[in-house]
Amino acid sequence: MNKPLTPDTEQVNSVFTSRIIIFGIIIFIGLGGLILRYGYLQVYAHDKYTTQADNNRIKLISAPPSRGYIYDRNGIILADNQPVFTAMLSPDEVENPERTLRLLAPIFELTDEDITDILARLSESKNDPVTVKIDLTEAQLAQFSERKPFFRGVTIQSKLTRAYPYDELFAHVIGYVGRINDKETKRIDKDRYAGTDLIGKIGIEDYYEDILLGQPGYQSVETDAYGNILRQLDTKPPISGNDITLSLDYGLQTIAQQQLDGRRGAIVAIDPKNGDVLAFVSNPSYDPNPFISGISFKDYGALREDLDQPLYNRALQGTYPPGSTIKPFEGLGAIHYGLRNWDTTIYDPGYFSLPGDSHRFRDWKRGGHGTVDLKKSIVMSVDTYYYKLAYEMGIQRLHDWMIRFGFGQETGIDLPNEKSGIMPSPKWKKDTYDKDWLPGETISVSIGQGYFLATPLQIANATAMTANKGHHITPHLLKSSDGAAEVKVITKPDGKIDYNGKASDWTRMHNAMEETVENGTGRGIYTPKYRIAGKTGTAQVKSIAQGKRYDKSAIDQRHWDHAWFNGFAPVEDPQIALAVLVENGGGGSAVAAPIGRALFDYWVMQRKKDPILPPSADQLKVIKRQKAFEKLMRDALREKEEKALEAQETTTTATSE
Repeated sequence: MNKPLTPDTEQVNSVFTSRIIIFGIIIFIGLGGLILRYGYLQVYAHDKYTTQADNNRIKLISAPPSRGYIYDRNGIILADNQPVFTAMLSPDEVENPERTLRLLAPIFELTDEDITDILARLSESKNDPVTVKIDLTEAQLAQFSERKPFFRGVTIQSKLTRAYPYDELFAHVIGYVGRINDKETKRIDKDRYAGTDLIGKIGIEDYYEDILLGQPGYQSVETDAYGNILRQLDTKPPISGNDITLSLDYGLQTIAQQQLDGRRGAIVAIDPKNGDVLAFVSNPSYDPNPFISGISFKDYGALREDLDQPLYNRALQGTYPPGSTIKPFEGLGAIHYGLRNWDTTIYDPGYFSLPGDSHRFRDWKRGGHGTVDLKKSIVMSVDTYYYKLAYEMGIQRLHDWMIRFGFGQETGIDLPNEKSGIMPSPKWKKDTYDKDWLPGETISVSIGQGYFLATPLQIANATAMTANKGHHITPHLLKSSDGAAEVKVITKPDGKIDYNGKASDWTRMHNAMEETVENGTGRGIYTPKYRIAGKTGTAQVKSIAQGKRYDKSAIDQRHWDHAWFNGFAPVEDPQIALAVLVENGGGGSAVAAPIGRALFDYWVMQRKKDPILPPSADQLKVIKRQKAFEKLMRDALREKEEKALEAQETTTTATSE
């Protein structure tokens, strides 16, 4: 029998029913909210959140192109690409990049300057991975592997980097690549350099940067929350940069460097037929490899402070008084203007004076050369002949003639930062010094002194144009290019020097220069095996007072005369023209000419029968280890000397106090 409901029971049931209804309403509202939110996400915000989700798991990775290789004319690799381990940082996966870099610094040996540079590149990267350190050592890899879980967003990748197998041998012509700096970041096409850390800094690497670089590609990949790649979704392969072949010859370059070993100077050799540069050496040189990943401040400072200036490209940028090397060009100018012919003679008493002036411009030979015609003026390098000629020609006509051989202007070689030298004129002096030209200055210019300055490259090029009988050439290093990018290659002369004389005059000048080697100032390098045409030169560095004679023993070595030689061979069919400069070498006949002979011997007689080839890979390793050891010894010695100097200065200061 059911009990009747009491008032208390009815009240409890009523409360329970109300709560059920309220709870049901809450559930209904909650479910309604979820349904509305679901509808919003699926309909209205679908695109937005799909994109965000994809960004979280899909990453676009730049695929840098392989930089074009650089070869010599025989296919020997001069600039290579080698795989190295590289540390990369992905900015979208690192909350505090600076803190991460500070923690990485002791592992990867990062300096404050390195960190500042990396942070600057991160700010420009658009979330693309940025290189932290190139060419990691085994020790660095091991240290990082132990700590990898603490460095989310930092990965180790195998990437190609530049390598120059022959160290300093081609440094002044090929140059080097280096890390892209802030200034370069602002001017380059960032899309073109996506994933690329290096850019050509100087030399061929800089001049042909656009074709060596290539075009980047990309990879679309799926990653997990830690940035690890799960699978590859899409790929656009990069386009490699052009491989380029230079006109340089490894063997001739080696001979040139060996001949200048221990001396400051430069050698440039050119094919007179087409302007191919066969050798291009500036000594001393430097190893470009440390510049790729970033040379240390200490090592760079040592190069900058070296008194012999190994970073200075003497062949391209060194401007020197050309001395008597210019006499063949000047002699042809005398015929061009109708001031001389091959039979015209002058009498040389050993000096020349301007009319009404007692000052004597002395010939190098005390007592003079007596009766002199044009040929003898070349063979015996008669200064007085050119003093008189320049006085009659005048500086303006002399200037106008010599610029036809390329003096006072860039040759147009495919290298950056070429110096033009100085072929002076009255206008040049007025513009430069706001002073009028003096007659005596013309006399100095006539023998390659005074304001006249030229580069070894200009002397070699003018000699090549004399060898090819007045055909104008533009010296160049690019011989061919293989790749997607188009580039113009020079293969022949591009004009002819405007000359009023006979075609046979060029042949007669060849004969005069040949006689110079057989019986004149260059007779020390004569050989019966083939015909050499040459001209020696000695360029004064320190002025000698009137009436005094040059005394080498009384002058500081860095004030000795510069030694020059220019010439070509074989005379009947010139294959090579060159210029040799030895800074403060003394006489051109004794010092520079034998160097020229060594290059002629190799090119004319040895090159085809017994060419000089590069060392094997194993031999290169031994050579590099030896060089590294020698560098350590030099650094240790320099550090010891610096400490000794500091101690001496400290002692001196204490004593004076």
